[in-house]
Amino acid sequence: MRIRWTYAFVDRPAEHFERAGAFWTAVTDTCLSAPRGGKSEFVTLLPEGADPCVKAQAITEGEGGAHLDFCVDDVPGFVRAALGLGAETAAQHDGWTVLRSPAGQLFCAVPWQGESVRPPVVSGSRLDQVCVDIPPSAYDTEVAFWSGLLPDWTSRPGSLPEFHSVAPPPGLPIRVLLQRLDDERPPSAHLDLACGPDIDAVRARHERLGAALIAAHSHWSVLRDPAGGLYCLTARDPETGGLPRPTAAP
Repeated sequence: MRIRWTYAFVDRPAEHFERAGAFWTAVTDTCLSAPRGGKSEFVTLLPEGADPCVKAQAITEGEGGAHLDFCVDDVPGFVRAALGLGAETAAQHDGWTVLRSPAGQLFCAVPWQGESVRPPVVSGSRLDQVCVDIPPSAYDTEVAFWSGLLPDWTSRPGSLPEFHSVAPPPGLPIRVLLQRLDDERPPSAHLDLACGPDIDAVRARHERLGAALIAAHSHWSVLRDPAGGLYCLTARDPETGGLPRPTAAP
């Protein structure tokens, strides 16, 4: 089943949704669409001169996080394939379906609307990845599930033993990273941005926009946005999404 486009969803509590929209539109140099949905709970982050690949949802339960939408020509066919690999249906809507991975991570199958032009790098970074955080007992099952669900994508171990990358073909805007947690807890997901060598400057910009630094590591930083959601800045190449390009010897 060919994936025609992907969306990363910023899921934030309804009481903080306005703050989330202001922050993430500033980060991605986009503007918000008109709200839609029965409770005006959905918005799209609209870039200029490209197709959107980020949306936001106001939630009424839980702390929020992130999830993926997969845009396909044949939603029922994609759903059947996902169910055959161990997913469950969480909700059925008119033309689109909410699913749960075997470990319980939500994702959606939606109709492709012709999106094809990826947004550019913005101020040294690109929001290009949803990281699914998985308890150790479910990690191998989730790696097999996401690899099987996305057979045309490149599935391979990450740079550290606790990571596994599922990268899309060229042109699709959002990658999947699977992370094995240290403790047993329900799965969750967060957003990752690729910043390349400008990660420190990007982090400073995000802090000026209201984010708070939680932890700084050698190749990534964990931040909390003004709506309370955790996300990461990484030193991956914002053009390719891959690991940092090696520095040439002097």
